[in-house]
Amino acid sequence: MFPKPAEKLTPNTAEFEVTPLTAPTGFREYDARWVFNDDVNLMGIQALGMGIATQMQELGLRPAIAVGHDYRSYSQSIKYALMTGLMAAGCEVHDIGLALSPMAYYAQFALDVPAVAMVTASHNENGWTGVKIGMERPLTHGPDQMARLKEIVLTGSFAMQGGGGYRFVPDLRERYLADMTQGVKLAHPLRVVAACGNGTAGLFAPAMLEAIGAEVIPLDCELDFTFPNHNPNPEDMKMLHALRDTVLESGADVGLAFDGDGDRCGVVDNEGEEIFADKVGLFLARDLSAQYPNSTFVVDVKSTGLYQTDDVLKANGAKIDYWKTGHSHMKRRVKELDALAGFEKSGHYFFNPPLGHGYDDGLVSAIAVCRFLDNNHGTPLADLRRALPPAWGSPTMAPYCPDETKYQVVEQVTAHYVKMFEAGNTILGQRIRDVVTVNGVRIVLDDGTWGLVRASSNKPSLVVVVESPVSEEKMRDMFGEIDAHLGAIQDVGDYDQKI
Repeated sequence: MFPKPAEKLTPNTAEFEVTPLTAPTGFREYDARWVFNDDVNLMGIQALGMGIATQMQELGLRPAIAVGHDYRSYSQSIKYALMTGLMAAGCEVHDIGLALSPMAYYAQFALDVPAVAMVTASHNENGWTGVKIGMERPLTHGPDQMARLKEIVLTGSFAMQGGGGYRFVPDLRERYLADMTQGVKLAHPLRVVAACGNGTAGLFAPAMLEAIGAEVIPLDCELDFTFPNHNPNPEDMKMLHALRDTVLESGADVGLAFDGDGDRCGVVDNEGEEIFADKVGLFLARDLSAQYPNSTFVVDVKSTGLYQTDDVLKANGAKIDYWKTGHSHMKRRVKELDALAGFEKSGHYFFNPPLGHGYDDGLVSAIAVCRFLDNNHGTPLADLRRALPPAWGSPTMAPYCPDETKYQVVEQVTAHYVKMFEAGNTILGQRIRDVVTVNGVRIVLDDGTWGLVRASSNKPSLVVVVESPVSEEKMRDMFGEIDAHLGAIQDVGDYDQKI
């Protein structure tokens, strides 16, 4: 009988070696994520594998699953513990080896298996680990599926039917790169800086860009799980500034930054200006809506308000749907609406056929950016950026807030602004035009200035984003309003970065 997982254990003890540790806080909205050895141990990961296989049995799925791991010092060990649990509960495991998350999603199609489990902590700091799980391609687990998986694992309700097996797949990287680049060839020269932050994407992104005909200047593409320069996170200003400097030094046309597991892509233009992913999505929506009129695009609540007011999108008959932040929520919404694409401010982009398989893939997003530039040959990206209507937006900011209380804090903040809205109160001398509560709270003022507060789905923090079509000063004033309110709440701590 496999022992029931514990919530807390002390490392370097006999108990730690013989008891699964699986802290409940690791089961998040759309994936599992823990600090390794503090919140989960190898036996706890084994229990997670048993839980995934048990959930597959409940759903009546064929017991076959693709499993991969990212490039961290401990990820392969965690993957083997996960596979042991999967096989013990009857799964046939298809081990695709070192992989990007989108390569693991691709494996579901290429290997014709119903499920996927990708060992990755994405862009989180070293020490973190996690698993992204899917059982309905191209979707990944959402809150309901994660809640059921949590219940199975924490109660030890495993269906240990046995009969599992193991198969190593040696050539999936080559098949994945060939599938993405098939039929794609740039018509004009394009110099691209590929920044990978020493994460797993370094094994993939330069080869993919060269395959479509780009001249590639690699930046931190050597795999190094110590992340010696900065975390591989295209929202991290350190990564974007390093990319900016290399673009300016090399005279590149564009800089592309990939996160730790390759499902996101950030962009710097030829003048070294960072273009936040929601604005890049607006470029792509304009380009794609001209090719596919009357298409639907899904954007997350952190994204710019320009999607609603853009004249080009209106002229092309594009329909815009604002939805919950999070790759699982966005994938599901894109599928539900049969949207052509979905764009998230964090850099997750989702392309349905004929552009993609429906899941988020930073390399497919990079191809879309390169094709956009190819279609606009002769016009530098900086000029295209300047042609957009003005909007001053912040990066995504993350004040600390414990996992145990962050959702209650967001409920408190939401109630505060809903009450102000209903009472007809003003902010910064402006009437509150709307309060959007589909995911946290987005407060929209009469002049289009807005601010968002939501709970982070994968870290102990809140998420704060502000934007104004009026001025940078108005954007900063909106941040000051929200920051002052959050500063009065006991559980809210320091920011990872501020404007």
